[in-house]
Amino acid sequence: MNTSIVKSTLFYMFIVGIMLVVLIPLSYLVTISFSNSVELSEFPKSMLPSFREELIVDWDEEEEYYLVSRENASGTIVDLYASSNFERISDYFRDYLNLRVDPEELEADFIETRNDGTVIEVVYRKSIFNNFQKFFSVFPGADSALINSIKAALYTIIISMSFGGAIGYALARTPIKGKDAISLGSLIVRMFPVVSISVPMAVLLIRYGMFDTMLGLAIIYAIPNIGLTAWITRSIFMSVNKELEEASLVFGATKNQTFRKITLPLVLPAFAASSMYAFITAWNDTAVSLLLTDENETLALLIYKSIGGSSSIHYAASGAIILILPALAFTFLLKNYINKIWG
Repeated sequence: MNTSIVKSTLFYMFIVGIMLVVLIPLSYLVTISFSNSVELSEFPKSMLPSFREELIVDWDEEEEYYLVSRENASGTIVDLYASSNFERISDYFRDYLNLRVDPEELEADFIETRNDGTVIEVVYRKSIFNNFQKFFSVFPGADSALINSIKAALYTIIISMSFGGAIGYALARTPIKGKDAISLGSLIVRMFPVVSISVPMAVLLIRYGMFDTMLGLAIIYAIPNIGLTAWITRSIFMSVNKELEEASLVFGATKNQTFRKITLPLVLPAFAASSMYAFITAWNDTAVSLLLTDENETLALLIYKSIGGSSSIHYAASGAIILILPALAFTFLLKNYINKIWG
């Protein structure tokens, strides 16, 4: 048997396995984020979200109310709600089924079963973004937590790029002894978990009035990313041909102009890759923000704390999707730059 075919087959099986490990939980998360309160209690649960609701409506002549039922995932008919008041039915639909149907529309749809005495089926489209809207109302402070996460991520990127880029440039362009050791040492700092320095840093942040602030949090996030940025940018600065910079100086450009117009455009991929790592560090963290914040929670921490409430798990899942989207958007935005550095 051709060994290359076997290697290719094993490689693609490995890739498919990794994709399944990632995509199956993500698919389940998306499904939960679009599920209503009734669907959460169903088992087995579909791996794909449903965007409409099929209901069975019957008029009970003796009790004089409409009985609303639905067929669950196992095929069993389950009674949901009974009332003759369309206002209450509309409220139930909105709160438990993610359906926004006016009482007048319900009356027009249900009148057939009352007049004819027959069981009818009605289909309504779900309010797709209902859970995402409810996330910000069910969890107080979710909007400010989102803003805090954005601030922490931006501060982390700015600090990491400023100090890390300057260190990388100095290591690449100045005759410093032991540059390789310094570069390796800055990379080793990245290996230590940020939470390990959180407790002693908390003392310093309290002393300087930066505890429970996004700037203080960003400083902690930036510590390992400064070393990583310095290591990445140093490699790219070293690959930039010095003759280009020298030629620019010969033709009358200043050092600042040479850096801005010649060197910086060539090293942008390195800054893009470094900023992505810095963003992900700040955006996804929960452990450090749990230790270093009190009232100013980040979005990741708020979602982490909300997972324990089983009755609101679909709202927490919606919050998780909100947390994922900016990270995906930021990565795709920098994709072209990152491809240039990593190939």
